Amino acid sequence: MTVNRDSVRRWVAAYVAAWRESDAGAVERLFTPDARYARSPYDPDELVGHDAIREFWSVDDGAAFTAASEPLAVDGDVAVVRLEVRYSAPEVQDYRDLWVLRFAADGRVADFEEWAYWPGKAWTAS
Repeated sequence: MTVNRDSVRRWVAAYVAAWRESDAGAVERLFTPDARYARSPYDPDELVGHDAIREFWSVDDGAAFTAASEPLAVDGDVAVVRLEVRYSAPEVQDYRDLWVLRFAADGRVADFEEWAYWPGKAWTAS
């Protein structure tokens, strides 16, 4: 599937809405059955498939947040999206995030890779 910026924006908006509502049922609408979900580019325990993603999503920490996003690059079935997220409860925490998304022919994501950065935390290898 060839995606465009608008289709990527719609997918991200659906993801953010589902995350906000702890809607684990949205996993099937957003991800292919065998989707790979890496919470870090070096995640040794990446999640694979609906059940694993749904279990990760089922952790409801009661956190309230806002999110702003913008696709930075879209090429064929791959998109890179920058997000700025601000958690306001139970404590304030900002972070910037890059998502690398590979879409399947049906518009769901088959491969999700997250690169998250928090202020005050190391961003170098040393």
